Amino acid sequence: MAAMYSTRQLLAVSVVALSFYLSHGRVNPSFKIKAVNLGGWLVTEGWIKPSLFDGITNKDFLDGTGLQFKSVTVGKYLCAEAGGGSIIVANRTSASGWETFSVSSFFFYPCSYSFISTCDHSFFFFFSLKLWRINETNFNFRVFNKQFAGLDTNGNGIDIVAVSSTPGRSETFEIVRNSNDTSRLRIKASNGFFLQAKTEELLTADYAGDSKWGDDDPSVFVMTIAGRLQGEFQVTNGYGPKLAPKVMRDHWRTFIVEDDFKFISQNGINAVRIPVGWWIASDPTPPQPYVGGSLKALDNAFLWAQNYGLQVVIDLHAAPGSQNGWEHSSSRDGSQEWGQTDENIRQTVDVIDFLTARYAKSPSLYAVELMNEPRAPGASLDSMTKYYKAGYDAVRKHSSTAYVVMSNRLSSDDPRELFPLASGLTGSVIDVHYYNLFSDEFNSMSVQQNIDFINTNRSSQLNHVTTSNGPLTFVGEWVAEWTVQGATKEDYQRFAEAQLEVFGRATFGWAYWTLKNVNNHWSLEWMIKNGYIKI
Repeated sequence: MAAMYSTRQLLAVSVVALSFYLSHGRVNPSFKIKAVNLGGWLVTEGWIKPSLFDGITNKDFLDGTGLQFKSVTVGKYLCAEAGGGSIIVANRTSASGWETFSVSSFFFYPCSYSFISTCDHSFFFFFSLKLWRINETNFNFRVFNKQFAGLDTNGNGIDIVAVSSTPGRSETFEIVRNSNDTSRLRIKASNGFFLQAKTEELLTADYAGDSKWGDDDPSVFVMTIAGRLQGEFQVTNGYGPKLAPKVMRDHWRTFIVEDDFKFISQNGINAVRIPVGWWIASDPTPPQPYVGGSLKALDNAFLWAQNYGLQVVIDLHAAPGSQNGWEHSSSRDGSQEWGQTDENIRQTVDVIDFLTARYAKSPSLYAVELMNEPRAPGASLDSMTKYYKAGYDAVRKHSSTAYVVMSNRLSSDDPRELFPLASGLTGSVIDVHYYNLFSDEFNSMSVQQNIDFINTNRSSQLNHVTTSNGPLTFVGEWVAEWTVQGATKEDYQRFAEAQLEVFGRATFGWAYWTLKNVNNHWSLEWMIKNGYIKI
């Protein structure tokens, strides 16, 4: 990376960085960032650019898609007894949730889904499978307790059980769809036979022959899609190793270009927050299904930022194992597995070390965000504290001036829980994300009630985490969008103005989500060009 700068630029870097650091003090700095997120670029989020998935064969069968199967002969849904670890049966009369013994709530983030369950006293889980895609027709089926459905190789070889924690040949199935009604399908096991529901308690792989797809065929099931993910894992594994490299490199080359940085600089924005995934540290040969090339795009972003006088916040948006189970952290199937081992934490620190070392000498590097939106309780406070301290040290090994941003945990009751750590670290920043969305309390709010909520509630929340002797505060994500129906352009302008005024009090600054989006109000570019917002 050093070769990208002239000798004069390299000699000036320390002076420039030091002047930033001295003028941007830890409390009430004279410089605050007014940033825009470059979401959906180097970390895929399908809701931002749905067309990225258009060329995938069987694109409704991507990794993490939740499927429910109803036997047409038995008339009931498949389920895994006790959530996994035993047999699979066909005895549930309705598919009302993720599993039968829980009340499942659907937390909607615009780019993802997650199911949070509360147990009652039943003993069966819905067989709402999470797909692991092998290719366009072959899959593994993962059940609630994370075992994989497969042939009972320790028994008669034809019963279907969910006992294996790792998928193999016996856990591989082919899905054959009815061309006239794609909701009707048959499932072929690795022994060459189709699954059939013989009774409510007996699902076997021993049905041979073709099908007329009638309701008298025990090998026919009606499929319901119960949820889906559209992240980096889904798009790269969906296209596969032959097609994914070209698709992704074309996307990286065209979605964000140098003219975007020019536009940003001309419209009151002084920084960009760039989400990246952990696999970027292994570029150009990241582990499958990821493909190389995103690092070159990030290199370009730093050069463009320097050309137009913009600062850069590198944001580790997707950590290894997924810190929140959502598609924007590249979870394969909705599982949240980050931070469960010391090795996983070390791997994440290595990513921060790699990124900081690469860009520390760039005059545009302003901050490194150690992780985006870890979710409690899966990401424990202990694991976050351990990681944030090690990540801070990794940044400081290469840069004494870059700010170090620590995202608050989602679903935590204490917005100051990181203060004992962050308050003792020079140049530390706490990141909070404020949306008037994703909670029932906003669903019935009027235009004025939303604006009042910003001026009162959000102002109070921001004041609570902004202290004279604590870390700087950063509203790292916000948007001028809501659930209000029929809002006028003037309504949106007032809503945006209220947020700009309140979030402008954050001592580090703010970042709008995001620059480009097919959903107009989520696109700062569209909002500026159409007069909905003025920075």
